[in-house]
Amino acid sequence: MYFFRALGVILSTIVHGSVSVLLSFFDPTGVKQNSVAQRWARSLLSIGGVKVEVQGLERIQPSGSYVIVSNHLSYFDTPVVLANIPVQFRFMAKEGLFKIPFLGTHLARAGHIPVPQQDPRAAIKTMTAAAEIIRKKGISVLVFPEGGRAADGVLQEFKEGAVYIGIKAGVPIVPVALRGTWAVLPFGSGRIKPGRVKLQIGEPIPTASLTMRDRGHLNAAIREQIVAMLD
Repeated sequence: MYFFRALGVILSTIVHGSVSVLLSFFDPTGVKQNSVAQRWARSLLSIGGVKVEVQGLERIQPSGSYVIVSNHLSYFDTPVVLANIPVQFRFMAKEGLFKIPFLGTHLARAGHIPVPQQDPRAAIKTMTAAAEIIRKKGISVLVFPEGGRAADGVLQEFKEGAVYIGIKAGVPIVPVALRGTWAVLPFGSGRIKPGRVKLQIGEPIPTASLTMRDRGHLNAAIREQIVAMLD
């Protein structure tokens, strides 16, 4: 059963990725590619036997622009968020993923944003560019502020990239808490297990009146909301 789930995920990723790359030549806005990504995400949940309970969806306007900030437990976190929050998404991904054949082409042409890991100056330029994309295109960006998956499932400290982007773009930051994805696909495991996941959307935090001097307090407020939802 594990083999067939893994095979299903691979095939779905290849098919949807190919369709997305093809659409990129005809849809410079990325709207259709986002729809393909959401269908891909829903297919992965179906293949994996993952049921998602969503709370707080009324706090999100489908036409709105947000920086969506979530805890990070598993590779299944992105499909869960993509499949269940109906906004135009782009996400921040490690720069190395853009160098993987086929996957890197899909990520680049879909408008996702590579994040350099070892160059702080380049990282700031990337975050500034992400804020500009949000303003110009009216989209939302998904950020995992822990900087990587939590190996033990425990919430880590937050880096300030998400709040930097939110303040620069002047859009609300939406805290999101995920529970259950670690059990579905644990850190270091290649086996997908059926299970139930809860996605809880917190209260959006406005940033229009904030400056970079507020980023420490804002970062703490986001983390506190996510901690409260997880508890």
